[in-house]
Amino acid sequence: MFENNRYMTRGFQQEIPLELQLTIFQLIDELNTKGNMDYLQVFQLEAENEFIQRLEHRSESPEYKKKYRFVFTRPVTAMVFVIDDGDHTTAMLAEEY
Repeated sequence: MFENNRYMTRGFQQEIPLELQLTIFQLIDELNTKGNMDYLQVFQLEAENEFIQRLEHRSESPEYKKKYRFVFTRPVTAMVFVIDDGDHTTAMLAEEY
């Protein structure tokens, strides 16, 4: 899973800074090397303040949850879904689903 062509919705491209987009896909790639993954990966992004980004990466089956906190120049608050349908991977804001 998650080793096919990757696409992003307009909202994801416009609302999520490039560095954070790359971080999301890097976290998926790292988890993918460990084995079985759910087709739906969820990322809860929260701006803690003007320089701290919180990110929670989770999935349901197998259950997975990991939290990150790092310094970031443009922290954002959003929920992101990354979905693999077998043919391609799509990253989108939750409200675009």
